[in-house]
Amino acid sequence: EFDYRVPENMKDAVFIGSRVKVPFGARRLMGVVTGLAERSQCRDLLDLLGVVGRENLVTPKVLSLARWMAEYYCCPVETALKSVLPDAVRREKEGWRERLFIRALPQPSGETPKLSPRQKALWQAIRKRRQMPLQEFIQTASTTATTVRRLEDKGLVAISPRVMDRDPFAHETILPTQKLALNPAQKAAWEHIVQAGDDNAPGQRTFLLHGVTGSGKTEVYLQAIEHCLSQGKGAIVLVPEISLTPQTVERFKARFSARTLTAVLHHKLSSGERHDEWHKIRQGRARIVIGARSAVFAPVHPLGLVIVDEEHESSYKQEESPRYHARDVAVLRAHQEQAIAVLGSATPSMESYYHAQRGKYQLLQLPRRADAKTLPLVRVVDMRTTARKEKSAIFSPQLKEAITARLQAGEQTILFLNRRGYSASLQCPLCGYVAGCPRCSISLTYHRQAGQLRCHVCGHAEPATQVCPQPSCQNPQIRFAGIGTQRVEETLRKLFPKARVQRMDSDALKRKEDYRRILHAFRQGKIDILLGTQMIAKGLHFPNVTLVGIIYADLSLHFPDFRAGERTFQLLTQVAGRAGRGDVEGEVFVQAFTPFHPAIQYARQHDYIGFYEQEIEFRQELGYPPIQRLCALTLRGRNEDKTRLAAEHLKKTIQKNLVDFNNLTLAGPAPATLLRAEDFFRYQLTLRANRMAALSKRLQTLIQETPLPEDVRLSIDVDPAHL
Repeated sequence: EFDYRVPENMKDAVFIGSRVKVPFGARRLMGVVTGLAERSQCRDLLDLLGVVGRENLVTPKVLSLARWMAEYYCCPVETALKSVLPDAVRREKEGWRERLFIRALPQPSGETPKLSPRQKALWQAIRKRRQMPLQEFIQTASTTATTVRRLEDKGLVAISPRVMDRDPFAHETILPTQKLALNPAQKAAWEHIVQAGDDNAPGQRTFLLHGVTGSGKTEVYLQAIEHCLSQGKGAIVLVPEISLTPQTVERFKARFSARTLTAVLHHKLSSGERHDEWHKIRQGRARIVIGARSAVFAPVHPLGLVIVDEEHESSYKQEESPRYHARDVAVLRAHQEQAIAVLGSATPSMESYYHAQRGKYQLLQLPRRADAKTLPLVRVVDMRTTARKEKSAIFSPQLKEAITARLQAGEQTILFLNRRGYSASLQCPLCGYVAGCPRCSISLTYHRQAGQLRCHVCGHAEPATQVCPQPSCQNPQIRFAGIGTQRVEETLRKLFPKARVQRMDSDALKRKEDYRRILHAFRQGKIDILLGTQMIAKGLHFPNVTLVGIIYADLSLHFPDFRAGERTFQLLTQVAGRAGRGDVEGEVFVQAFTPFHPAIQYARQHDYIGFYEQEIEFRQELGYPPIQRLCALTLRGRNEDKTRLAAEHLKKTIQKNLVDFNNLTLAGPAPATLLRAEDFFRYQLTLRANRMAALSKRLQTLIQETPLPEDVRLSIDVDPAHL
């Protein structure tokens, strides 16, 4: 932040949030006004050069939110401000797209110029439509621009440029829907939210909506938004990954498209689409915003409601600075603007449910499915038994039999495996060689279609070898260990040659619309078996899916992270919830090598409360979140010894300067779970404390005053989602 003087002729045009042009040394740069003062402590101030645009882009409330983020997540204010303002909006020139429009002009009666039959037909077509894009008219009428210009010369039509929004949903037909009748549990939840939203209503304004899969949480959101709009306020709806939840977006657009504009914000939009959607919100033309985590900063004013759907999802946590958690920022923004915050999930995060238990949030529950149907029956299959008979078995006999039955009945199946590629690694059984990434301490994954070994961390790729590359070995019997979605797809096609199988993972989805296209085909019954990674685990509603198979359910269970059990329980419950949403009862097969693990057993019983009570005991015993708050300090450098020594120096500095901080636990330094990534060695320190806001302030000051080697970088992650 720098001080500049506002010239007299600009005083009425400069506000907090205005974009301005400023001299900066020999350069001229763009800036955003973050404050206005009567005087400055600096002498010889330079004048602003000009104001860019007519409206302030950052409201004082959103600026306040950015300042809080900078302080709490230990990052510079300008970094937080960049998250608040998308790049497409920060540019000097507004990127509106202009298109030529043609419109019919009113004619005095009896004075129509002489026209050829073709010109007369074109003029009648324009009069019928009144106005439309010129290029579109030329195509539909099979004419030329020259012919249309002749009509303009005769004074029959006007052709002029007009700003036109780039709508990412412009080419889709979404049929309007009406609101559904709420069951007693839904109605009670809706009433609590609506009552809290009334002006000056006392009591809790943050709600945790805990509803089983298929319990109708989305309908509660829709009707709560409808009430919010009736009060003249806007709403923000956050979803984990919007490009992976097209059904959710369609439901919101179908309900509100006739009465109010709905804007969509996510990283898959083009720069122009993002620019137009953002300004639509800022100008008040869009009252509802649906988006991924960055949509929490959308300039909705006045804001009445913030909804965080699937609030437990780790994708709400930003992995680069500022490392904010959109769920926590949403709760704070709602509090600052006297709005309602609703966090919804079938498997709430431990943090949110803990806050609800302690009264920080109000708990609303939907214990049954909205259509009164039962939750799917979950069967856990012990794969150790199958492995004794068939070493490399992917499918248990029970799952194969269930898939066959569904194919014969004309019903659909979803199969889930959270690992893409063909095999997890390439190994030599003679010398023990494993193909590893030259830049990361991780084995390469074999992708059969491309004939490559790829690193899923840095993207390194190399041709797959058919013999052991070790000069002293050269074994031709090198083998592929572990399985990925490509291998499961190949096995499915062999076992069920007549079935229509479709794989859905990031390798299979190359184009922007692939995900939507595949789901549309699945909805129409053109696909019998849908196989995919976690992108098929949430937000999908297909009534004809009666079977879900989870392959290697314990894949994420043995990661060295205290949240491994919680993530496994959430994933299994969410995937299982895709079954039995129609008239036929659903069935779920969970294949696991550790079938009696509590996370798997509680998921089998759809028992969130039981899982929570056991897990919270473990967290209390060890002081892990949500009992205490966590902060991870990661040092990265190309030299391992220098990075480790820098980490040890930082630990001593923290111990010396934060000795007076109550209940502070410092662990490490230790090698990160992935020691080497993208040629950088990484060492980690973790701090646990009861009050993170106070620790963040002290920590940020301390880090700024602690010198580190030039080639060692430090990142601070407050409330990390992963270790």
